[in-house]
Amino acid sequence: MFTGLSAFPLTPMNEQGIREDEFSGLVELLAKAQVDSIGVLGSTGSYAYLSREERARVARLAVDSAGDVPVIVGIGALRTRDVLALAEDAQQAGASGVLLAPVSYQKLTDDEVFSHYEAVCRSLSVPLCVYDNPGTTHFEFSDELHGRIAQLPQVQSIKIPPVSTDLNAARERVKRLRALVPEDVTLGISGDVVAATGLISGCDSWYSVLGGLFPETALAITRAARAGDAQTAQRLSNELEPLWTLYREYGGSLRVIATVAEILGNVSSPSLPLPLETLQGDARKRVEQVIEQLKWD
Repeated sequence: MFTGLSAFPLTPMNEQGIREDEFSGLVELLAKAQVDSIGVLGSTGSYAYLSREERARVARLAVDSAGDVPVIVGIGALRTRDVLALAEDAQQAGASGVLLAPVSYQKLTDDEVFSHYEAVCRSLSVPLCVYDNPGTTHFEFSDELHGRIAQLPQVQSIKIPPVSTDLNAARERVKRLRALVPEDVTLGISGDVVAATGLISGCDSWYSVLGGLFPETALAITRAARAGDAQTAQRLSNELEPLWTLYREYGGSLRVIATVAEILGNVSSPSLPLPLETLQGDARKRVEQVIEQLKWD
């Protein structure tokens, strides 16, 4: 479950609620492609904007639509009390694993983050993936803290931030962390732009925004890298440079991939929770040009 391609779909919604049929359709697309796991209610799934009831509903829809593909459910929240409730909801929905980021308003200490994970792990009967995403949580894990948390019994994977584009530097980064965590804890790369580099450098999995909408493309990169064909993996990633450029220019992957999904008709517009908005005007025209350039239809 925590190796290969973990595809993270959008949670299409408007201010009246979740578009359940569209969400289920995205999950069914991933299940049909036979991705290695499906990650719902991550950052791409806009988990922080949803109520507990909405998140429980998304978890149930995902499990019901995923067939035999494992579903990993995001359970991040500000308070440990709330995370414990979300973990219970995810387990009751049939999730195969959970994903936890140390969400905070006040800046957290290392000991507070460790205690947070420790409390959650005591309540779990399914494995947990540590979500290291300083861009949204504003908490930066040290390798040493990762090593401490990775000793907790339910921890089976660490989703690390993007690695350097320099292959040697990326390999050193993965090597340093690998030396501090148990052998059975996998390392997964996030950040689509450098996913091929991360996989080539020794990461076991790719936690992928791209894979949530274009699973076959992401699977091709993942399988090439894990088979040791670094040249093919990097070539396939390089062919997506027009998309990666959009990511860089428009603040990351969420708005871009949601705009792509709207243009292609996978989701209705609007698809993001206010105040978030997909790209409009000239920016949307640029996305349309990239879709045409990459021959996506």
